[in-house]
Amino acid sequence: MAKKQLSIAIAISIYIGSVLLGGLVAGSGAIAREITVVSTAGPMPIVMGALIPIFERATGNKVTIKFESVPQIYFLLKEGADLDLVIADEDVIQELVKRGDIADNSKIMLSRVDIAVRAGAPKPDIGTADALKAALTAAKSVAYSQDASGRHFVSAISRLKLANVLGPKSILVPGVGATLAAGEAEIGVQQFAELLAIPGIDIVGPLPGDMQKTIVYVAGVPVEAHGVEAAKALVKFLTSAAAVTVLKQKGMDPS
Repeated sequence: MAKKQLSIAIAISIYIGSVLLGGLVAGSGAIAREITVVSTAGPMPIVMGALIPIFERATGNKVTIKFESVPQIYFLLKEGADLDLVIADEDVIQELVKRGDIADNSKIMLSRVDIAVRAGAPKPDIGTADALKAALTAAKSVAYSQDASGRHFVSAISRLKLANVLGPKSILVPGVGATLAAGEAEIGVQQFAELLAIPGIDIVGPLPGDMQKTIVYVAGVPVEAHGVEAAKALVKFLTSAAAVTVLKQKGMDPS
């Protein structure tokens, strides 16, 4: 815990230094303001929960963040909700750009998809696509979510021609790690950053070869945003060197 706090303190110091140098706040007369961010869930509550306080302390801006499903984010934008920034995987943001809801966007961080089991359970061989197929076929139950990692896993299942095999033993849950830890599933598939935070499980490793997908998270500024400058300052922070330490601690890769 002490090491983690020290690393975050260092990140804060680096970031505040960059602000004082004029890297992220546009001039000494900048006025702090409140901005509203909506994000998909996945690893974002963990990651943004660590990063936003650093940004707030450095800039004086106040960030309110909500975590919603993709359909709900589409609905909020359609209804003209007061949003200054949207964070979601690349496919979602691209769709919002096509719809005319997002005016500006930037990649902010990356995530991978991993396999995990309950702590102490035998770790299956997943080193190749064939080995992964054998492990999934042999498993009594497989848990995955409906977020970006789950959507990718469904496509991987299709490629492996396992849809019919896994259908009856698939468990769709938001918290794959907790399901594994409780002994309610034999194998789990989810983003590494989400699994990393859960006690009682062992991470086997990433999906093999071209079965893997790097999930790219993107921050988009809505067309109707009011706090554009503060929102862009947050995006700049999320892509800055100051955020790298925290991102890596939380199992994410910087953009």
